[in-house]
Amino acid sequence: MTELSLSLKQARLVHLAAQGLLAKPRGATRAKLVDAIARMQLLQIDTIHVVARSPYLTLFSRLGAYPNAWLDEALARGQLFETWSHEACFAPIGDYALHRDHRPARAGHWAMRHAQRVRDEHRQETDALLARIAEQGPVKSSDFERPEGATGGGWWGWKAEKKWLEALFGVGELMIARRERFHRVYDLRERVLAAAGVDDAALPARSTGAIRRELIARSVMALGVAPARWIADYYRLGKQIAEAELAPLVEAGELERVTVEGWDKPGYVHRANRETAQRAADGRLRATHTTLLSPFDPVVWDRDRALAFFDFDYRIECYTPEPKRRYGYFVLPILDRGRLVGRLDAKAHRKDAVFELKAIFLEDGVRVDDALVGAVATAIAECAQWHATPAVRIARSEPRELAAALRSALR
Repeated sequence: MTELSLSLKQARLVHLAAQGLLAKPRGATRAKLVDAIARMQLLQIDTIHVVARSPYLTLFSRLGAYPNAWLDEALARGQLFETWSHEACFAPIGDYALHRDHRPARAGHWAMRHAQRVRDEHRQETDALLARIAEQGPVKSSDFERPEGATGGGWWGWKAEKKWLEALFGVGELMIARRERFHRVYDLRERVLAAAGVDDAALPARSTGAIRRELIARSVMALGVAPARWIADYYRLGKQIAEAELAPLVEAGELERVTVEGWDKPGYVHRANRETAQRAADGRLRATHTTLLSPFDPVVWDRDRALAFFDFDYRIECYTPEPKRRYGYFVLPILDRGRLVGRLDAKAHRKDAVFELKAIFLEDGVRVDDALVGAVATAIAECAQWHATPAVRIARSEPRELAAALRSALR
């Protein structure tokens, strides 16, 4: 088989196709929601809600408008489960054993270290908490009173029971049965799995090497096309993957080397994406979708990859002190027909039904023309309608004429 040669644009299209972001969605369904997560393999969780929380927004980018309750219901029905992987993520329940058996290899991750330390240092208290859940059923953190004068915040500000629940979840003794108003409901692992129809004991364990090999292959599948240096980040596999480690997967036909314009090392395509890559190489793959992305979307969660693929230098600034922010608190990348053309700082004022664009920015070299304005205005309007905040208010833009053009298009 002749080795494929792709331009950078073609490689980008393969990436977007693998992520489900190439074409405009045609009607959301519950099944498509679960399929979208299976395609990404991981749906990262974050709790910031100035607009829709990240997992809901990541799915909106791929499905269009859908009821947020569908994600909650998929978790409660046992189609999904929560796990630590790239970070805290939803994953398909069919991947449970893979994540279970990968847990020892992730012992060095900060969340795993913290969870094990809390479990070891509070053995008596966490054992008692497990016994309570076994006897009385699932619990939420809010079922426990906060000590007088205590305040919330990051994990360092959690009450003791919340820390213990998260530690037991981190080490795998508890799982998340469902969410209520996005708050985790914790239950014993065996009960959550039984409700999902999963027999933990009957799932054969795999070796560390076999698990790593599968996660490498899955990472390449999710990325569409990738050089070796991008692969480890997807599942947080630790040190960078070496070309030699990929050679057995190439020899087995699971991965294929491809040449990508401007790359000094080969790219890799999973066999599941080989036909898509061939279509791209033949000029038969087109991007038609314009949408807003979450800051925690897989397309942008690796800053180096976003820069190399899209020439898009992206940093999540919600963790940056306000005076040092360049673009804003919760900045959404704008994907327009295969390119990341800009970003906007948005806030959904739900009580007032207003979707506020505090600022919107285009990348250098992106022209303000009718096609761009129309596509971006439609994407903003659809996102605003999905938030039940249909009135769009634009404060400022760079370039300045963009705001006026968008206001006119949004009338």
